Amino acid sequence: MNTFLKRFILFLVVIVIGVFGYSYYNDGLLSQPLSPKKTVTFTVGDTKLKVFYNRPSKRDRAVFGALVPYNQVWRTGANEATTFKTNTPLKIGNDSLPKGKYTLWTIPKDTAWTVIFNSKMYPWGVDETMKPMREPNFDVIQYIAPVEKLRRTVEQFTIAFDNSTDNLSLTMAWDDTKIVVPLK
Repeated sequence: MNTFLKRFILFLVVIVIGVFGYSYYNDGLLSQPLSPKKTVTFTVGDTKLKVFYNRPSKRDRAVFGALVPYNQVWRTGANEATTFKTNTPLKIGNDSLPKGKYTLWTIPKDTAWTVIFNSKMYPWGVDETMKPMREPNFDVIQYIAPVEKLRRTVEQFTIAFDNSTDNLSLTMAWDDTKIVVPLK
């Protein structure tokens, strides 16, 4: 066997060992993450909207009032802070949201959620003590969205845009709870 072939085989062995090592220490190469990343986009006319978030699952847990405590700021998803981007100004409730990129925070309550658009970008949703990183002085808009109770359970936290009745809205649903934020 020539030297080149020996080195090539050694190189392949090192690669295989590296892949197996990575797989062993990172719960497998092909396993699904517990809170997968999701990007949702919507275009209507000249307006382009985009939300990036991570989707935690219910997995037989009590969600609101337990896993996600009531009356406390939630990063609105898992892992990184959820972001909302618009290329045109929007009207949310009685307030105007300038075009730009925002982090999206919520304060869930039993009957209504406070939805917060914050102008600061955070590298992660929580700090090392698991407290939300949101700084209130960067809040641009706070909107109170009433809670709708669902008949069917939503297993994975879901953010979506709805324009089915020509009334654009941002919806969030998880477990038996849904909120709607009207966008104009």
